[in-house]
Amino acid sequence: MTALKNDTFLRALLRQPTDYTPVWMMRQAGRYLPEYRATRKNAGSFLSLCKNTDFATEVTMQPLDRYPLDAAILFSDILTVPDAMGLGLYFVEGEGPKFERPVRDAAAIHKLHVPDIAADLGYVTDAVSQIRKTLDGRVPLIGFSGSPWTLATYMVEGQGGTDFLTIKKMAYAEPALLHHLLDIIAQTVTLYLNAQIEAGAQAVMIFDSWGGALSHNAYREFSLAYMEKIVAGLIKQRDGSPVPSIVFTKGGALWLEAQAAIGADALGLDWTVDIGEARKRVGGQVALQGNMDPAILLSTPEAIEKEVASILASYGHGHGHVFNLGHGITQHTPPENAEAMIKAVKALSPQYHV
Repeated sequence: MTALKNDTFLRALLRQPTDYTPVWMMRQAGRYLPEYRATRKNAGSFLSLCKNTDFATEVTMQPLDRYPLDAAILFSDILTVPDAMGLGLYFVEGEGPKFERPVRDAAAIHKLHVPDIAADLGYVTDAVSQIRKTLDGRVPLIGFSGSPWTLATYMVEGQGGTDFLTIKKMAYAEPALLHHLLDIIAQTVTLYLNAQIEAGAQAVMIFDSWGGALSHNAYREFSLAYMEKIVAGLIKQRDGSPVPSIVFTKGGALWLEAQAAIGADALGLDWTVDIGEARKRVGGQVALQGNMDPAILLSTPEAIEKEVASILASYGHGHGHVFNLGHGITQHTPPENAEAMIKAVKALSPQYHV
């Protein structure tokens, strides 16, 4: 593999000195880009886009060809894992992902097993390898997975955007059953992320999209504990270089101190917490990634630059900050507004690194 020409993102995750604050965007390859929409049309369906190595590579590279980003993220979906477990993932236009065979009772859950990563998810690792080669050392490549709790919510509810009552009922009425499900998912995610690392991912991220829906105690029991197991099982070094890990719980600002203690290198933050306060709370244990509200990108370049300046000033001087959105970029974002954000970070952040 070609040596990295820009390792700013990785150094920031490891809290090493950098010349500026690196920036990338969650969902940076996506529907807000006209070139993505064209490729998606050629692919025929979202799943075809994910499962075709050439298409996945093409859309991963599109934002990098447009913007001076400091990291690429594998184009895939968190629901590849339950799909590999045989739940029958499909997408309904305007309604999002659904499963033909959700698991809602002991019989269904006890039939589940850890899939063969090479056989059932090889298309993902093939994409990682091809993207890494295509990048040719421009920037690091991020691999990712959903968290066990988040994947379990889709697997039990059968779809996203729910009130989580089915899985919460299971958590409170049959906790042992839910723990069994979460343990199978955690084993799978550990193998899956390690396979991505072996294929060429230089950092990995765990997306806990629905952890914020849990109560204080339930979050620690059903979400954080399983992310900690995964982090403990990850490959920490590959080809002589560290492989940093990022954990992101949307709506998880209440538990930053507990998150910082699980062994990940960085925490993702949504926009509900001040990044300077978050930095004080975690006490330099981890790097921080975030945390601009994606909705600001629907406004004006002037408002965007003002918000970038505010976040950078709040974090303050020193290393360990990766600039990002507090969640995925919305499909309605004008591409020029994403460019305004990135340019503002590049222009304004060097003053905090001297």
